[in-house]
Formats: sequence, structure tokens, C-alpha cells
Amino acid sequence: MNILFGSVTGTAENVARSAARMAQTRGHDVRITELDEISMEELEDMDDVLVVIATYGEGEMPFNAETFWDELEYNEPILDGLTFGVLALGDSAYEQFCQAGKDIDEKFEELGATRRLRRVDCDLNYEKDAEAWIDQAIPMREGATPVAATAADAAEPEVKRYTRADPFQAKIVENTRLSGPGSSKEIHHISLDISGSGIEYLAGDAIGVIPYNSAPLVDEMLDRLDASETDTVEGYDLLLGALLKSKFEIMTPNLDFVRAVSSVIEIDDINAAVNSGSKAELDAFCWGKDVIDILNCDPRLHVDPDVLFSLLQPLQYRAYSIASTPQTAPDRIDLTVAAVRWENGARAYNGVASTMLIDQMSPGDEVGMFLVPNKRFRIPDDGSAPLIMVGPGTGIAPFIGFLEERQAVGATGQTWLYFGDRNASEDFIYKDRLQAFQHAGTLNHLRVAFSRDTSEKIYVQNRMLEDAGPIFKALENGAYFYLCGDAKNMAPDVEETLLDIIADGLRSNRTDAVRYVSDMRRSGRYLKDVY
Repeated sequence: MNILFGSVTGTAENVARSAARMAQTRGHDVRITELDEISMEELEDMDDVLVVIATYGEGEMPFNAETFWDELEYNEPILDGLTFGVLALGDSAYEQFCQAGKDIDEKFEELGATRRLRRVDCDLNYEKDAEAWIDQAIPMREGATPVAATAADAAEPEVKRYTRADPFQAKIVENTRLSGPGSSKEIHHISLDISGSGIEYLAGDAIGVIPYNSAPLVDEMLDRLDASETDTVEGYDLLLGALLKSKFEIMTPNLDFVRAVSSVIEIDDINAAVNSGSKAELDAFCWGKDVIDILNCDPRLHVDPDVLFSLLQPLQYRAYSIASTPQTAPDRIDLTVAAVRWENGARAYNGVASTMLIDQMSPGDEVGMFLVPNKRFRIPDDGSAPLIMVGPGTGIAPFIGFLEERQAVGATGQTWLYFGDRNASEDFIYKDRLQAFQHAGTLNHLRVAFSRDTSEKIYVQNRMLEDAGPIFKALENGAYFYLCGDAKNMAPDVEETLLDIIADGLRSNRTDAVRYVSDMRRSGRYLKDVY
């Protein structure tokens, strides 16, 4: 029995390992493997496959399944001798809920494989659904004798793996402001001590930070519920205040909660948004609002805490790219964190994790965290390979780690960095370190764009166009292209610019440029980490 997994934070991997233990106790020979480690030839030779896969971002494959998916689509192997089952993990707050699992499930069937049990799509509270699926997917092997669970110990990872359910408590050792006092942004450099954890990270990885809701927000929520922090809630071991602080998402309302509130009140704005049938209109209505705002659509609405909690999502970790390398800091992880703050009417709002880290954490304090490996965002082993890195704003974070590593190992390849923000005087974060990399010869081309310093807004893509010829030449010489930062606006603009540069360099059309980028992605030379 082959159990294949695609995991973002380790949850899908843990579920896959639980399935492997179950398979061994029920008499099956089992092999557990990351999806990206499976070739199409190996897949064609398999008889029985179970896939456990999480969805990343807006319906994307997790990092350790992207190559598998690309090859599956590109090569279209013949799978008519394969039986399979898929367990999909996701977050129903996203429109493309469990899309990676749905895609694998449908593609396997399209390629001739036989589905032997129905796909199950698991939300954030996945445990019971996952256990039921595993029990159904792995029957007792005929003629086998049940064995003790310890027989499956080989399926356990040798090193402890911290997860969102079991995080490592890392100590804050630095919390320093990077942006200037006159900046419209508040960006901090935060260092975490991970000594004694056994965590082995690589440049390009991220961490998941376990946040908690701020005391002022919890107090506002208690006032809205007309309740006390010491109240008990049926079905929960913790008191109401503790539940609101650490267990439920009360800053960002999920759409099911919004629809439930709309169904019991008659208020034009929320009813119109929900009944429009347009997710875009519903998202626009919810933009900038928290759970209290949704409840306050009708101030007369009373909701009991147990009913409220049945509608809310669990409080989720927040992911941050690592801005360091184990080559120079094996026991330290650096982060680049921008405080999220906004106002809406008479209320002021704070991002849950960013302001927890910036406002509430001082050296000596501890924060729960776990490693989020990003195997599709790595530095090439070949130190002579050119790198082109595009990371405006906090998107620069992983590239600080990349540059530190290139310097530590004595890499010789040409390196470009495109960085931008609003004002050079206030927002040129890591300026001194970048200039030091230049002086050391580690960073050969530093190209900056500060959009508010000129009458015409200049962005990183404008600088790329100015360097179109050298960029294309570098790509032809095997350069790796990296993109990190805002997924909504910046990333599509940069990708369009890259396609224009390639089409011009090829003296061809957009179709050939798209094929060129696809080939780069397939060979691992086009890598992005966007959010």
C-alpha cells in the first residue's frame, strides 16, 4: 500500500503517518512518500495508492506536490491498473476549498485509475473526518493477524516534528524596528532562539506562528456577548475568556458565520451582500470587519457563546518567511514582520499575529512556532548559478537569508535583487546589510524602486524592464528567478513583465514566453513564495 502526501505545515504528513501506522497494524506492507519523490514511471507501476494532501493558498498544490502535479499534467501517465483514494485537507474560509485534493482525485480518474472510496474534504477541524476516512480506506488485510501499534513505529519520523497543535516555544531575542519613524508602515526585525528544539531549517523555509487574540479585542467581544471571561461554555474545558483569546478566529469572520448571521436578521447591507450570490460582493462587504462588526449589523442580536463557537473557525497560525540561514545562524530564526493596522468607522483594528509580535513581545518572551518547510523555494546547490530575486516590502525577507548563505559558502554566481517600497528615506529596510552584501561582492546588482519619491510611480517591474536585456541573458545562462511578496497585485504584475521580457528576448510571441516560463518552473528555476 502506497501512502503519498503533500503537506504545507506538517498536518497532512502527520495524517499520512497515522494512516501508515494503521496499515501496518492491519497487516499491510506500506510505503509512505512525499508526492514530489514519486516519478510517473513509479506511479504507473503502483496498484494501490492513498493520497493525503493539503491545499496551499488560493487552491494551489503544497510545496512538496508541485512537481508531481506538473508531471502528472504534462506526461499524463496511464493509470488503468491503479486503485486510489484521496483525503483532502483545507480551510473553508478560502473559495478554492481543498482544491489540491479535488484536482488529484479528478486527474487520477481521468487517467484511468479506479476510485475505491469517496474523497473526503476536511476543514480545519479535520481529526474525526480523517480518522473515519483512514478506517474505511484501510481494512484488515485478509488472513492477517492484528498487531500492536508499536509495530508501526518505523513510520514515525525520527526527529520530533513540531506542529500547530504541538508548537515549540521559541524565545524572542530581538525586536527591532526597521522602517523609519516617519514611515506609513511599521516593519520590525524579530529574532527567535530555537536552540534545543532540534529544528533544522533551510534558507527559503517559513515558520508558523501561533497567535492569540489581544486582550482589548477579547474584552470587546465579552462586552458584545454580555458575558464574563470566567463564564463556562457547554462542551468546552476552557473558560470563555481563554476560548476567545486562544481558540477562535474573532478578527476575521468566515463566510459561513456571516451567512448564518444574515439568515436571522433583516438588515439591508448584510442581506444584500449574502443574497447577491457573488463572493466578490460578500468579500467586499466583509473587508475590514471583524466578528463584532458582523454581530453589530443588528445590535439587538443576541448569540450564546456555544452557538457562536459552532459557527467560528479555529484560530489559525500565521506564516512568516525566514530571513536567515542556518549557515550562520543554526539556532536562530529571523523574521521580517509588518504591523497590520487599520481603522473602520470609530473602531481601530490590529492584525492578530503581527501586532502580537511587534507590540506585545519583548526579548525573553516566548512564542509558539513550528517549521513550515518550503522545498520549492531553495537556493541552487550550484554556487555559480545566477540568481534574480524580486521581493518588494517584506517580500525581501527570504532573500536576506539567501544572500547570507551565498556569502557564507562563497558562491560566485551573479546576483540581482529588485526591492521596492514607498519612500527611500523611511522604507529602505535592511539598507545597510544590502550595501554590505554589495561591498562583499555577494550582491552584484541592487535595483530599488520607491513609488512615492517621484511624480510618476516607479515599481520593481519598471526596474526589471530597464534591465530587460541583462535579465534575459541571465535566464539564457541558467539563472534562477525568485519572486516573493504580495500575491494579489505585485506578483501578477511582475510575472507579466517577465513574460514581456522573455517574449522580446526570444523575438517571439507571448505563447512562446509562457512555454519558456513553464519549462523554467518544471526544471526548478522559476520559484515563488507569494501570499
